[in-house]
Amino acid sequence: MAPRLWEETEGCSRKTNVSQVWTLECRVLWWRYRPCRRQSRATNSRRKPKTTTRRRSAAAAQLKMEEKPCCAALSVQPSRGLVDEKFVVLVQNTVPSCPLTIHASHQCEDGHSWHAFAHYTSDASGAVNVSEDCSVGGTYSGVEAMGLLWSLKPVPGSKPGLRMRKKNVQAPMVITISVYKGHLTEGFGDQVPLAGTEVERWYMAPGVRRIAVTEDGLTATLFLPSGPGPFPGLLDLWGGGGQLVEYRAALLASHGIAAMALDYLTCKYTMETGKMVEQDYFEAAYTFLQKHPKVLSSRIAMLGLSLGTSVTLKTAVYSEVIKLRCAVCISGSHVQPLDGFLKETLGYFNENSGKTCFTEDNEAIWRNLLLPIPTDLSLKVDVGKLQCPLMLIVGEDDQNWCAYESAMDMKEMMERAGNSYLLTLLLYPNAGHLIEPPYTPHARSSLFRDVKSRQKLMALWGGQTLEHSRAQEDAWRKLLVFLRKNLYGGVKSTSPLSNL
Repeated sequence: MAPRLWEETEGCSRKTNVSQVWTLECRVLWWRYRPCRRQSRATNSRRKPKTTTRRRSAAAAQLKMEEKPCCAALSVQPSRGLVDEKFVVLVQNTVPSCPLTIHASHQCEDGHSWHAFAHYTSDASGAVNVSEDCSVGGTYSGVEAMGLLWSLKPVPGSKPGLRMRKKNVQAPMVITISVYKGHLTEGFGDQVPLAGTEVERWYMAPGVRRIAVTEDGLTATLFLPSGPGPFPGLLDLWGGGGQLVEYRAALLASHGIAAMALDYLTCKYTMETGKMVEQDYFEAAYTFLQKHPKVLSSRIAMLGLSLGTSVTLKTAVYSEVIKLRCAVCISGSHVQPLDGFLKETLGYFNENSGKTCFTEDNEAIWRNLLLPIPTDLSLKVDVGKLQCPLMLIVGEDDQNWCAYESAMDMKEMMERAGNSYLLTLLLYPNAGHLIEPPYTPHARSSLFRDVKSRQKLMALWGGQTLEHSRAQEDAWRKLLVFLRKNLYGGVKSTSPLSNL
């Protein structure tokens, strides 16, 4: 379980009282009961009927109750936690059977704003529990405890092609959650909420250390878990967009793994020389981890997404230096020329660029570039020679890579070679290419800058929001269990990962 006691430590210096909840005193206007007074025409009668007196007493009590202010309250627990940790959103002290809209808003580091909202009706006690109650509309419907995060979308009027990605992992993702009266779909900035609160979601748990790595020509960032160590290690490789992407490695360190995010397409060497790195660059990264005093040298894994999968599979099978304890490949393929490395792999993709398709909205579909899967063994990694456990995570609606067809071919190759016992295959119908940590907002398409040409275009990643979000949550949980089994097996650990 993720830690819930957040104190000011290295990498977590924000001093925000996010548990403070503001409430807006609101008067609920009801139809006031006005008793009908009967005027007796009897001039000599001073006695009032008992029923009239009782009505007046009841009306006075009702009026007193109705004029009492209603103070709605909204709480989120835990108000501070890891991004993959569930929270409970609770609204209280509203009018029974009242239509309410619960709204989440977030401003990214790039200045763009995102929001999500859901429609609820309060119960007989005037409460709504998002983890238990059913949303009847909004950016999601049904009982979805974390729907306010995974259904976040750019606010109306935003530029097209946005994708939410955390850049500064030493600061939290701050979300404002508010409750409004009525079922609203727009104009939240013009309305006054009944109540609201801010919550913090972190990629770095307290005590996790972030270390920039430039040794041996590397462009990388190492995240060390809290505690004395040593810890198992992991090389984290992203895809064809380049850049040093840190948030997944930071989250893995929060779960007890010394994870190093590695830039291999836009690293310092490539920027200075114009040349692409070779296999020895990844071997240098592996050796750096292996020699680090806080890392268990014989317990190192590799995690790759998209193009990172190509590197992971090739080094796992053919490198004489990299000896992995296990490997995880997300949304990728084993298809690539065995001669050469990145330059030749990307060149092979470019040779097939004529197979690129475009949607009516001019979104690029690249999944056909490697199809059909070649039978020529010189054009694909021979996973039959793999000697470490492998997990493949595949979205069946991946429109960017032919991940499903590649996974089926790898499965057949390993069955023929007799090492299929090493394979764990996770298939997710209606999930797309970008399978990320839980509750990351789904981007069916977004702007993508080609590393080589520097040209921007809209890429179609695929996936349906609900199914994709469920896939992210399930895959992440199983990924952590897989890493724990293969990296921590036989090692006593007090890390958060050991509680899975």
